[in-house]
Order: sequence, then C-alpha cells, then structure tokens
Amino acid sequence: MTAHEGLDFASVGARHFRGALRPCIDTLEQALAQLSQDEAGLRLHGIEPLSPLLANDGCIGAVAASELGSFAKPVRAVLFNKSPDTNWSLAWHQDRTICVRERRDVPGFGPWTVKSGMVHVAPPFDILARMVTLRAHLDDVPSTNAPLLIAPGSHTVGRIPINRVDELANRCGTLSCLAEAGDIWLYATPILHASESASMPRSRRVLQVDYAAEELPSGLEWLGV
Repeated sequence: MTAHEGLDFASVGARHFRGALRPCIDTLEQALAQLSQDEAGLRLHGIEPLSPLLANDGCIGAVAASELGSFAKPVRAVLFNKSPDTNWSLAWHQDRTICVRERRDVPGFGPWTVKSGMVHVAPPFDILARMVTLRAHLDDVPSTNAPLLIAPGSHTVGRIPINRVDELANRCGTLSCLAEAGDIWLYATPILHASESASMPRSRRVLQVDYAAEELPSGLEWLGV
C-alpha cells in the first residue's frame, strides 16, 4: 500500500493508494454480491461481511487509519455505479452531512433529512474537517469513465458559500482521480469535488466510505456501516 508520489494530503487534500484494495477485492465483491449494483447510489448499513474490510486493520480501513490513526471507524458507506444506463454528472460541491442513529436536537447540528430511511444532519463544520472519505474502486476509471474530480486545497477554506463554489473550484484547479480496479483514493471529506458524465460509459463501481475518529456530542451517535 503506497501513496501516490507528489500528493501531500495536508495541502492537496487527497492521496492515491495504488493497488491497496487488490488483496481483498474478491472478498469485497463477495460481500456486495447480494446487493443491487445497477443503482446509481445505494446507501449501505448492516452488511456484516464488510466489517472486517472496513475496520482500521482491514485492507480498506487501514487506508483511512493511515491518516486518522487507530481510532478511525467507518461512519457511512455508499455503493456508486455509473453505467450506460446510469450515466449522471454532478456539479462542484462539498459533502456537508453525516449519518446518525437518531435525531437529537443539539446546538450546531441541522438541518435534518432522512435518506433511504437513514437520518442525516449537517454538523458543525469542524467535525467534517476532521473526517476523511475513501473510494475503493472495483472497476477501472480512465479519463473516459467519469473519474472523480477534486479541487486541490479547497478543503482548507472551510464551509464554502454556494455562490462561491465555482469560483473557488476554478481558482484551485482540477485533479482527476484516475484509477485502476483495486486502487483506493483518500480525500478530505469537505473538499470540493465533482463528476462529469462518462464519455465512454461502462461499469464504474465505487464503494465510498466516510471515516471519523471521534464520538459525537450530547448523545448523538454515528449510524456506522
């Protein structure tokens, strides 16, 4: 498991771990085999075979732990797939919500939403700033297959007003997160990111997992994976 040379996580906000998933890619395929892999995005919870892979000593979780330390734990997971039938694009944005077990009205947390039956809330930004997100690639993602685009350094700016997102993305520039099956990309959760439609669409399955290394305040609990 080696990080892509030349990318400093603190300043860029992303690192490429080539081949980090390969030792367990077959195990991951088996863990996901009973799930629909045709949906654009499927939120995951309670998939027990995923647990050892996502733990901080598993081949996926170890990547997050390399940045967050031994207390890193998976707190949300989504299986994405772009294909000829689900070939969408996504404008520049920040991820601003977390997934919790139940709603508790705590100062600084809100608004609240429910997605796929799971409770989501926008937390204080400093919580997001201490999280990381990783993308474990089950398929090759060349430039023609809609790689994730990130704006290097945008994670250091804080919460970005919607009307300044495009301006800041242009100023930071764009890093295209190309990948081969078995690669993992790790990025700072609040970094600006986007995705274009694939110009030559084919299966592009990505397991995206958010990690945190702290507990939530005032009785709030991460839902977890």
